[in-house]
Amino acid sequence: MRIALCASAAALAILTIPAAAIAADLRVRPQPGPVPVYAPPPFSWTGFYIGGNVGGAWAHRDVTDTLFGVNFNSGDNNGVFIGGGQLGYNWQVGYAVLGIEAEVDGAANNNNTGTVFIPGAGSIQVTSNNRWITTLAARFGLTNGPWLFYGKAGGGWVGNEDFTITNLTTAASITTSNNSNGGWLVGAGIEWAFAPNWSAKVEYNFLGLDDRTFVIPAGFRSLTGDTFFVTNRDIQSVKVGINYRFNWSGYGYGYGYRY
Repeated sequence: MRIALCASAAALAILTIPAAAIAADLRVRPQPGPVPVYAPPPFSWTGFYIGGNVGGAWAHRDVTDTLFGVNFNSGDNNGVFIGGGQLGYNWQVGYAVLGIEAEVDGAANNNNTGTVFIPGAGSIQVTSNNRWITTLAARFGLTNGPWLFYGKAGGGWVGNEDFTITNLTTAASITTSNNSNGGWLVGAGIEWAFAPNWSAKVEYNFLGLDDRTFVIPAGFRSLTGDTFFVTNRDIQSVKVGINYRFNWSGYGYGYGYRY
């Protein structure tokens, strides 16, 4: 009897040990941790960019003289084709985007010509053509991701090929030297990031230019000493462009976690 009891106790102990081990193993087994997955980071406009643009420009000016008091050219001139490039940098802080941009555009011949008949002097023609436009402006805007709505303010300069005064009656003509002149700039636009590193824009600019004065030297017959004033000068432009952005942080991928 005693032997049977000992055998039963031994058997029970042998069966209990594996069960206890299994229970202990179940208690200490760690839970699975988070699994790394790919997730897109926040979109950002920060970075340097370079690009090109094309569009149209319209000039406005009034040309008057003091000797005869006539206006040789008033109102808007014919629109011309412009095209060039831009270089800039954006810095995004939250939903705000600040930046600086330089643009250089060549302008087609705009034939800004005005002719007036002056009794005693003949038919007098004045001609001036803007050959290039360059601007440097700060940009400031708001973004909701790939769309950027911005304004710009700064300065601009215009390269003027010549300013020619011609007496069509006598064929006498005088041309001032080439010169550049400037003024203030404001504008607004929309830019869309349509692909990694690439964005497209459309913008409007208004360039208000300083007045200019020309005095006819001696030897130009009846116009000698006449002073010509070029006032109310401005250039308006509408352009579309495309930019390539360096160090682009939008549309990339980073690590996230899935539980």
